[in-house]
Amino acid sequence: MEPLNLLESFLQSAECAGFSGAARRLGLTPAAVSKNVARLEARLGVRLFQRSTRRLALTEAGERLLQQVRAPLAELQGAIAGAAQDAGEPAGTLKVAVAHGVGRMYILPLLTGFLQRYPGVQHDWRFDNRTVDLIGEGYDVAIGGGIELAPGVVARELGRPRILVTAAPSYLAGRKLPRHPSELAGWQGIARRSAETGRLREYLLRNAGGEEAVAEFRAVATFDDPEAMAQAACLGLGVALLPGPHAAPLLESGQLVRLLPDWHAEVGALSIYYSSKKLLPAKTRAFVEYVIGQMRADDFAGRLDRL
Repeated sequence: MEPLNLLESFLQSAECAGFSGAARRLGLTPAAVSKNVARLEARLGVRLFQRSTRRLALTEAGERLLQQVRAPLAELQGAIAGAAQDAGEPAGTLKVAVAHGVGRMYILPLLTGFLQRYPGVQHDWRFDNRTVDLIGEGYDVAIGGGIELAPGVVARELGRPRILVTAAPSYLAGRKLPRHPSELAGWQGIARRSAETGRLREYLLRNAGGEEAVAEFRAVATFDDPEAMAQAACLGLGVALLPGPHAAPLLESGQLVRLLPDWHAEVGALSIYYSSKKLLPAKTRAFVEYVIGQMRADDFAGRLDRL
């Protein structure tokens, strides 16, 4: 396995343009990755990188090797994973990227049952509302919405959240409930900023009759996290347009009230993403199937549709 390890260190160093980024993907120290690359260079008798204090740059020989080994190495790793899958139970470290609120409220509670069924799998999760590069950043699985389907990635839908208009009972006290989005003009509200673009998000609301309108209010606070928006709304700061998964438990508990119940905005599917390789590691396949099975058993998609 040593030649494969050396090639993997080289490949990740090339893609990250540095040993530190490669080390994070591989779970090694930068010094260990550097040592692996140096050993590979010694075996081949060529220099693969031009090193500087800031970054690595591939030499001509390095560029040529990268193009020659990238696809075969991925196939070989898949074959090894498939053989390991046939040989025993899912095992190893599973790297998962998951959106904050959905991850904590709906995915994390599934972990106990999964660990009981597959005790050989160790979990390394990152909670982030930012869209991740599943393959480029070395994740086995990502769960979220709006992730671009890059080559080599497949998505399986978990449900279709809607954006709902909400506010706390304390904020609504003494106010006449709106019957149309235009009646929110002049109300206080909590705006959302995209964590990726930095731009304020605008949602086009629709009703069953096909009418469309933008909910406009006076923003008293702006956040890039829907969970923070939900908590701010519970404090009575104003109106918040929240994704259904974040709003649902607060609506059920009475901490928030849904306004304009005939109106909502569509934001696309919430999905679980993973590599399209034919021979997925057993740990990845087991986790994907477990999450999908549990979400179906809990009627997650149906509950979102009924909000």
